[in-house]
Amino acid sequence: MQKVGRGLMGLTVILLAATCFADTHWKVQGITPDGDGNHPDLLTMNKVTVEGVILNDPLYIVDGTPDEYAPEGPGGMWEIYIQGGPGDHAGTAIWMGQCYDNVWGNGTYTDAEWLAELYRVNHDPNTGYDFAPGDRVRVTGLLKFFNGKTNINERHDTDSDNDFTVELLEPAAGLPQPELITLSQVKDAIDDFIFDYTRTIGCEYYQNRLVRINDVNITDGTWAPNEVLTITDDTGRTFDVLLGLSKGFSNFPMPTGYIDVIGIFDQEGSSTGDYRIWVPSYDGNGKVLTDRRPKPRNLYGDINNDGIVDFTDFAQFAAEWLQCAPGSGSCN
Repeated sequence: MQKVGRGLMGLTVILLAATCFADTHWKVQGITPDGDGNHPDLLTMNKVTVEGVILNDPLYIVDGTPDEYAPEGPGGMWEIYIQGGPGDHAGTAIWMGQCYDNVWGNGTYTDAEWLAELYRVNHDPNTGYDFAPGDRVRVTGLLKFFNGKTNINERHDTDSDNDFTVELLEPAAGLPQPELITLSQVKDAIDDFIFDYTRTIGCEYYQNRLVRINDVNITDGTWAPNEVLTITDDTGRTFDVLLGLSKGFSNFPMPTGYIDVIGIFDQEGSSTGDYRIWVPSYDGNGKVLTDRRPKPRNLYGDINNDGIVDFTDFAQFAAEWLQCAPGSGSCN
């Protein structure tokens, strides 16, 4: 099979022609007045299908390192968020773990089996295409409500009947524009979360979507991978920001002063609270705390990370040619 890479236009046409009925993320994320999931297939073995754009690289938010002997589970993990398109104001987390016998569930993948599972969910089954943030995909799997949101996962069971699938619809479709919000739209005047089960306003309206909050300061927390920061606006409202696993949070200094934050609006814990913004990576720009311009792994010549291979990439390549040649004095 020819390797899938830069020449994807024909492939895109073929894949887009393969349509099927898909549920909406909005329906999947439906909740009761108590904040519990209410999708009709939550307690059945019926698999649902959703479509959307991948928001993150799984390597930057959970640790996939195989560990079949993890004493408390779940060993390696894998997770992506996909956001619905126009008219579907929601998104869904897709999660998988290695060790279910050590937590609530059934079965454990050996390290070799886990690596095979990672390969399966990271590549399109029809073409072998390596998924990246910005790809539009179709996911089919079982639903499970956990810690405030409805996920697609294996229901903590390694039986192959519980597998979910990820299929490519459009490569490099592009990340959605982050939705600009203020903390006053998700926290009230006494700094409590705004919870509305109808999802007309408040935190649930932004569940699992890419958002942007401008003009905030980092006022508390630890600057390191997988740690939590607190951001505060001029009204005194606060919000937690979970940092991903990227080395950007250790290689670059923490931005100071007024900054903007772009990340995935997430919930982990209470069914009516414990909201946070998850920022998978940071490029050290000092102004915007964000996972900016993730590089499509399939576009090997995309030097400037704009999702296109063109003469601007060649120009940058030429400008930096031999810049670090032996004896030039510029090598680190």
